[in-house]
Amino acid sequence: MSERNGLRYGLLGLALIALLGVLAFIVNRPTTTIAETATPAPAQGLQSLAELGGKTPTRRTLDIQNWTTAEGAKVLFVAAPELPMFDLRLTFAAGSSQDGEIPGLATMTNAMLNEGVAGKDVTAIAEGFEGLGAEFGNGAYRDMAIASLRSLTAPEQRQPALDLFTQVIGAPTFPEDSLARIKNQMLAGFEYQKQNPGKLAGLELFDKLYGQHPYAHPSEGDEKSVPGITVAQMRAFHQKAYAAGNVVIALVGDLSRADAEAIANQVSKALPKGPALAKLPEPQAPKPGLNHIEFPSKQTHLMLAQLGIDRNDPDYAALYLGNQILGGGGFGTRLMEEVREKRGLTYGVSSGFTAMQVRGPFMIGLQTRAEMSQGTLKLIQDIVRQYLAEGPTQKELDDAKRELAGSFPLSTASNADIVGQLGAIGFYDLPLTYLEDFMAKVQALDVAQVKAAMAKHLAPDQFVIVTAGPTVPQKELPPPTDKPAEMPSGVPEH
Repeated sequence: MSERNGLRYGLLGLALIALLGVLAFIVNRPTTTIAETATPAPAQGLQSLAELGGKTPTRRTLDIQNWTTAEGAKVLFVAAPELPMFDLRLTFAAGSSQDGEIPGLATMTNAMLNEGVAGKDVTAIAEGFEGLGAEFGNGAYRDMAIASLRSLTAPEQRQPALDLFTQVIGAPTFPEDSLARIKNQMLAGFEYQKQNPGKLAGLELFDKLYGQHPYAHPSEGDEKSVPGITVAQMRAFHQKAYAAGNVVIALVGDLSRADAEAIANQVSKALPKGPALAKLPEPQAPKPGLNHIEFPSKQTHLMLAQLGIDRNDPDYAALYLGNQILGGGGFGTRLMEEVREKRGLTYGVSSGFTAMQVRGPFMIGLQTRAEMSQGTLKLIQDIVRQYLAEGPTQKELDDAKRELAGSFPLSTASNADIVGQLGAIGFYDLPLTYLEDFMAKVQALDVAQVKAAMAKHLAPDQFVIVTAGPTVPQKELPPPTDKPAEMPSGVPEH
């Protein structure tokens, strides 16, 4: 079964609230690697609960190998012989930041990859993968576009699955009938999103935050740009953005080094020839301030953002840990404690750094009762201001470190997790020792270092703020208490 992106299922993807849309590319879990060696060592087997005996689970030991194909594709490989299958993930610098003057081109191109190849339409392609017990996946985001394959490693399944996969990613035909169908889905989705205040707020937020930068426009394009996208434009985009020199090939599974090299070579040769695309320009600092979207509803969406960091920033570990305490760690964070638990103002509130190729956003998002929106916004700003001025407490820091140490083994719990991590490591040019480096840095951090990093990269008065909801008389916030008089009644409205 095909895992399609937001273009293929536009109605669903565009119905997501804007914060979730942004968090689709937030990497709140660090990527993992280990040092390059010549011979792959078997990975650890799964641990039973009885074996753990209440101890923190050990992280799966990886042995990452890397090389470059003759065509210039970067390859990262981990042998995992426990199951007779493999995961292959291609990560291209082919996200919407490469759209140029045609918003939506990157997403449309990615969505059309498996709509047709020579001699096969979309149905035949899907049946081909399913008949082999294989799974094709694809998606496009701001920084990147991906295509993936999961297959059994027995030659009788592996080779035909690879042959079909390389056709799909290397020689798509972009059939006109499929293009018309997907455009109609997208246009219907754009109409639906007009009734979604969270989505409208998210679009406005990125526009105000990034201005003329390639990150500013929505990945899926808009109702003005999508109808004009042509097959010729998609072919040209595919030729340059899906080139062998612009891809990271990640492989995990029951494969020898020779098997992995053969797969990588087949994939690399199937892609158009060409170099990596140029790095994106750095965004300019936006003008802070409040922007309101009038919308008839019972709740108001509140979104606050400012420019954060790129994925290679040396303060990444300190900011990750600091944000876990502020609002990235779910229940128990300062934002959840003060806004939900003590006052019952929201169903959920979260914050996060989206570390990207160039400076991604730091965002805080929630929705609250319309008559409490102004007071809630001020409360959020006060919490951030106090946190940046004082930093975390020692207990908050210790608790966050302990939680991270306990959850971190999940980052390599499955082959699918690992192949995603490898793709990110290669795409963002992280060192192969990244996992060990990250954990060592986090555990060595003290309160002063976390405070300094958060204060360096965030300023309480520099937020771009977007609200979406009705203009109604405002009420004073309830005082903090262990038992708020009115708690959120359910899942927030979309």
